[in-house]
Amino acid sequence: MSIEHAIEVYTDGAASGNPGPGGTGIVLKYKNMRKELSCGYRFTTNNRMELRAVISALQAITNPALNVCIYSDSRYVVEAINKNWALSWKTKAYKGKANADLWEILLNLYKPEKHTFIWVKGHAANLENNRCDALAVNAAKQGPWLEDIGYADKNIK
Repeated sequence: MSIEHAIEVYTDGAASGNPGPGGTGIVLKYKNMRKELSCGYRFTTNNRMELRAVISALQAITNPALNVCIYSDSRYVVEAINKNWALSWKTKAYKGKANADLWEILLNLYKPEKHTFIWVKGHAANLENNRCDALAVNAAKQGPWLEDIGYADKNIK
């Protein structure tokens, strides 16, 4: 896929305490346009925030005809997509898999012919990944916080 014809999406998720307050950070880039998004959650996990970041990014894209390069430092997300694990989990109704609610949403948005997932090393020299990390950490710390429906439902005591 040619990067000139793609939206570049950088995503990151963070949770303080894991579980604890969490946040997502997203940078979307297309031609000379740039958009940053973030959101905080009251009680969640890092992996859920990584998934929610990708979901939110894909939901923010208004032109489904464009190719999308998704850069994430989450091997959990990138490898599950690139190695077709997530699609296999879906065929087995996610039996025994964590975060099935979010995987279902992501896989309903995922278009293999349009979306490419690329792993980047976290907390390294990637400027956009570092920006996403800062957005996610800030959202986790400052809120306002949403409820992570799906996780909170199972874990409120």
